[in-house]
Amino acid sequence: MKALFLLPLASLAACTPVDEPRMGQSPTGNRPAAVATSQSSLSAAQKAAIGQKIWQNESGGSRNGLTAWNAGEAFPSLGIGHFIWYPTGTTGPYTESFPQFIAFAKQRGANPPAIASNRGCPWPTRIAFQREFNSAAMTSLRDWLASNVSLQTDFIIAKSRASLPKILKAAGSDAARVQANYNRTATSASGQYALIDYVNFKGEGINPNERYNGQGWGLLQVLQEMNGTATGKAAAVEFSQAAMRVMARRVANSGGKDQRWHAGWQNRCATYAQPL
Repeated sequence: MKALFLLPLASLAACTPVDEPRMGQSPTGNRPAAVATSQSSLSAAQKAAIGQKIWQNESGGSRNGLTAWNAGEAFPSLGIGHFIWYPTGTTGPYTESFPQFIAFAKQRGANPPAIASNRGCPWPTRIAFQREFNSAAMTSLRDWLASNVSLQTDFIIAKSRASLPKILKAAGSDAARVQANYNRTATSASGQYALIDYVNFKGEGINPNERYNGQGWGLLQVLQEMNGTATGKAAAVEFSQAAMRVMARRVANSGGKDQRWHAGWQNRCATYAQPL
């Protein structure tokens, strides 16, 4: 396989999607970042496969799953990546990504339904959302999302790659080891899928609000959990196992709140060890 996305740290910074802070310098702050595209290392077929796997992971690949509001949550999750969209006037502990995706889509020349341009989700509660599930507005949103899977995949890939400079900054003295583990994981297509999916799944691991007992569960924590030196498929397997441990730790720290998700999270992490 050709070189995958072992891009220089500065190059990764240029992949930041719209509405994300621009990382104009390397973590040392010495020189401006070089320009790179979010599609510099994956073939169209690989990107399509990754998009389908993410859709499968989030909602079983179902069309109805493109507009979902899970029980017990205060926000809907939209698209193949279940991008969070907080109701108008509300916020929460998790990073909101649906408005970022819509801005990214418009930058690419897409024309999303008018309702998607609302800064906040227009449905204030899960009950209101479910009541309007088959309305013209939500159906048009679902149809548009189903027709723009590749655009959503590009957004997820760009967001994943843009996360590395922030993760390394947060890693402090552990940054060199974290980057080495990232680079090892990226030497196979399945490893690239793992890096891309995990950031969309559980975030970067740098948000202080995303902690139980002071311990996070994002990509930073998974990379810190890795201790090997292997590359290729073996590194993807190691990443998968590290992600499983991080998820198990989150469940243990949740006081039982996240136990219902444990099996599904473990199954998702297991896909990182499988061929793309």
